[in-house]
Amino acid sequence: MRTRAARAVTSVAAAVLLLGGLLGPPGAAAAPAAEPASLVNPFVGTQNFGNTFPGASTPFGMVQVSPDTGGQGGYDYAQNTIYGFSQTHLSGVGCGVAGELPLMPTTGPVTDVNPEHYRSGYSHDDEEATPGYYRVGLTSYDVDAELTATERTGWQRYTFPATGAANVLFNTGKANQKVFDSEVRVVGDRTVEGRVRAGNFCAGKDEHTVYFTATFDRPFASYGTWRGTTATPGSREAAGEGGNGAWATFDATADRDVVVKVGLSYTGLDGARKNLAAETGDSYDFDATRAKLRDTWERQLDSVRIGGDTQERQSAFYTALYHAQLHPNLAGDVDGRYTGFDGRTHTATGYTPYQNFSLWDTYRPQNQLLELLQPRVARDVALSVVGIGRDGGWLPRWALAESETNIMTGDPVTPFLVEAWSKGLLAGHEEEAYALLKRNATTTPPADSPYNGRSGVDYYRRLGYVPSGLKLGEDCAHKGGDNDCVHPASATLEYSAADAALALMARGLGHRADARMFAERGQWYRKLWDPSIAQFRPRTADGAWVTPYDPVEAGRQFHEGGAYQYQWLVPQDPAGLVGLMGGRRATERRLDSFFAYDKLLTDPAGTARRDWISAPYDYYGKPTYNPNNEPDLHAPYMYLWAGAPAKTATVVRAAMTLFTTGPDGMTGNDDLGTMSAWYVFSSLGLYPTMSGGDFLAVSSPQFESAIIRIGSIGRYGSRQGGTLTVNAPGASDERRYVRGVSLDGRDLARTWLPWSAVAHGGSLVHRLGTEPGSWGTGPGAEPPSVGGAGRRGPDVV
Repeated sequence: MRTRAARAVTSVAAAVLLLGGLLGPPGAAAAPAAEPASLVNPFVGTQNFGNTFPGASTPFGMVQVSPDTGGQGGYDYAQNTIYGFSQTHLSGVGCGVAGELPLMPTTGPVTDVNPEHYRSGYSHDDEEATPGYYRVGLTSYDVDAELTATERTGWQRYTFPATGAANVLFNTGKANQKVFDSEVRVVGDRTVEGRVRAGNFCAGKDEHTVYFTATFDRPFASYGTWRGTTATPGSREAAGEGGNGAWATFDATADRDVVVKVGLSYTGLDGARKNLAAETGDSYDFDATRAKLRDTWERQLDSVRIGGDTQERQSAFYTALYHAQLHPNLAGDVDGRYTGFDGRTHTATGYTPYQNFSLWDTYRPQNQLLELLQPRVARDVALSVVGIGRDGGWLPRWALAESETNIMTGDPVTPFLVEAWSKGLLAGHEEEAYALLKRNATTTPPADSPYNGRSGVDYYRRLGYVPSGLKLGEDCAHKGGDNDCVHPASATLEYSAADAALALMARGLGHRADARMFAERGQWYRKLWDPSIAQFRPRTADGAWVTPYDPVEAGRQFHEGGAYQYQWLVPQDPAGLVGLMGGRRATERRLDSFFAYDKLLTDPAGTARRDWISAPYDYYGKPTYNPNNEPDLHAPYMYLWAGAPAKTATVVRAAMTLFTTGPDGMTGNDDLGTMSAWYVFSSLGLYPTMSGGDFLAVSSPQFESAIIRIGSIGRYGSRQGGTLTVNAPGASDERRYVRGVSLDGRDLARTWLPWSAVAHGGSLVHRLGTEPGSWGTGPGAEPPSVGGAGRRGPDVV
């Protein structure tokens, strides 16, 4: 047994070593990180509404065991008390979610079971987090709490003071979202089991049930349960609505360490027991479990090796790479069983089922990053989304566990799945996926379905746009969450972009008539372009422009943004958009205004914080770039179509200043790794601007070198991976302009690469300078407009 003091010394020593490496001499360049995991700071994003969590999880694991202080992500760095360590968390969501089954160590008699009363103080000086491990001292009880995990189990070790009343509380009635009801049962003298039924994420009508079994490394001396505020010593069961919980009490006068491991399942208690047995056996070796998970994260993060720049920026990079690989999450048990969207238990064949799909966010860069680094996971994720359509009868928009939340708008599942299809990840399921996508794109879900789907699609098909002024429950069906008819302007743009992507899939599968139909619809973004103000503008059903009209707020008819942020949301046809805006020079001027470009040249960090951002959730306050949110994430790369690629480097570098190594070092909600994936791709000088387009925009890397291990699909496909090296000698904030690029020794005159050019590895070399050059400025150097009429996509270049 290690004492709490010994653990504290170890933690302080580790912190000194890490901070010494991060701070170092000012401006000192760093060697390639020997251990990428040592550069990750899980506290990044836990303050100022990044809504990340600092606890322990495997990559894409079912369990995310982490401390709970309160706040949307469960842990808010600014708060100073902890009420428990729960088993489930989501990284960077915009509403309270998960936080199910918080366990809390206490001392003394168990009488007050109100978590607001038994919560404990703590200090950040006595707290640490690394990938796969978390530790904190609970000052109210003089308890040291440690966390680690396996894929489907969460581990907690408590070091109590010498006491005969060392308690572990299981609060099944408390979560970071609504708990409808719960059950808890004390089994024998080592085990506590039960379930929690929860939901209503972001005011959605979703619900799901998670089951758990928890076993201790030694018998407890006594136990009890509670209902509401009444604690009953010796009771073994509690169930129903309201607060329920149980506790186990240990004699810690001699052996002060207590280890508990918790197995989860979404299929039932039997699944939780099997998961716990399969992943942990009879072992209660916390340190060995922690070490194994650390090794897992080292391998995961070693998929990209960067060199150059400061260690602080390397830390920001590896923290982003870490956050980008926390979700989606395992949905199934070790035997392949999972709960479908029909409420029934199914067994997955040929793939591993996943859950938690924030598609409106992750379809942009996070999906593509997984395809590059973890294509087997990306394949299983895509097939899991198809499975939702198969089991539940419709494709999701924002799927939490085994239910649809209907959160966000548009049609993100289409570009998400088309992107997977374009990389061959739907092999054997192409037609099934296409049929689901076509139905989703052309019809609305039946009345008894819990899905909103494309709620404005009937108007869109008839008018070419979703009109302003529709009423929920009358003109549009509404089943909770968000609704396209409330944000008709952005819904139109998103439908059009999705249709253009679906046209690529239809053409590839030989559905020629469908391909023509969806390609035409991919141009319907033009129907909201008002040439009198040169902006997208909502229209009423009779074709009139909405008046009066302020494009900054735009009547909030764009979802989480105004017309200025959404003016770039034409990823399928940037060249066509440039034409609407008056040509390349006019578009460049518009981009300069959007990014406050002149100010960026002299004060990039200050401009990003003052001119771009109002507040974490202020989406309607400014006519400038909002790097806190998804709709304009690709906007810095629009300069490539305007013939001014050098300016992309300036804007991207300014946006990167928002990613720091402090707890507030996240720009907005991380949205299940989306913002982090943007940072990773942009740091490498590559960015996927259109899902399904099968190309990557090329810009200036942040680091002098990067070695990227392309993932292998293995038995699921022919792709065997490879190594992509990106070299940019002398890269810095000043030396950021691309003067030339070569791929495998051949000069690259264009500002993009087909995905196939890097999918198996290669050597990409950048020649950078301190002043802009002519690279990428000539006609035809811009990336493809895949959805443009008559334009050639990367598949035929």
